[in-house]
Amino acid sequence: MADSNHSSSSETVATLKLLLIGSSGTGKSSLLMRFVDGVFLAPDEISATIGVDFKVKVIDVEGKKYKLTIWDTAGQERFRTLTSSYYRGAQGVILVYDVSSRDSFNDLQTWFNELDTYCSSKEVVRMIVGNKVDKESSREVSKQEGQEFARKLQTLFVECSAKTKLGVQQAFDELVQQIIDTPSLWQKQAPANVRLQPNAESSAESSGCSC
Repeated sequence: MADSNHSSSSETVATLKLLLIGSSGTGKSSLLMRFVDGVFLAPDEISATIGVDFKVKVIDVEGKKYKLTIWDTAGQERFRTLTSSYYRGAQGVILVYDVSSRDSFNDLQTWFNELDTYCSSKEVVRMIVGNKVDKESSREVSKQEGQEFARKLQTLFVECSAKTKLGVQQAFDELVQQIIDTPSLWQKQAPANVRLQPNAESSAESSGCSC
C-alpha cells in the first residue's frame, strides 16, 4: 500500500472509518501520528487525548484510492460515554496495549466488551496491537501471550513501536486489506460514509486533526 495524497489517479473508492482504542498511555496517539505524519513525539511532548481526535490519510491499494478517517479515542474512564457514539459506522478497530504494561494488556477484555456493545457491525475488522516493543527490557507481556489472546478472540495481531516505526505500517496495511477483502463492510456505503460535525472534515484535511 502507498500514500496517495499526492497522486493524480482516480477518485476515492471509499471512505473507511478506523478506530484506535485502549487504555490511556498505551501510545494510541503516537501510533496515529507515526502512521499519518511520519513523526514521533516523546511522551512529555504529547498531551493525553481529550475525548476524540482524528486524522485523515488517503492511501493507494492496487491502484485504487481509499480515504482513511482514523479516530483516536481517549482511554480515560471519564470520557467513555463521550466516545461510545464514535463506534458507530467503524469498519476497523485497533485495540492497543503496551507490552511493558501488564495492566493495559489485562484491560483488553474490557475494551472488547465495549466494542461488542457499541459497534454497529459484527463484521468490523479487529486487530490487537502490542505497542512499545522498543522497551524490550521492560516487557511484561510476551509476544506469544498477545498472539494467543488474539487467536482466542479471532483478531489480527501485530507488535510494533511508534517510536522506531517498526510494524506500524504493517498494522494499518493488514487492517485495511482485511476491510477491503470484506466488501459488505463498505461497498453499500457512500464514499463520505463518516458523519462529522459541520466543517469538521474540511478542517481535518487541512490541519490533519480536529476534535
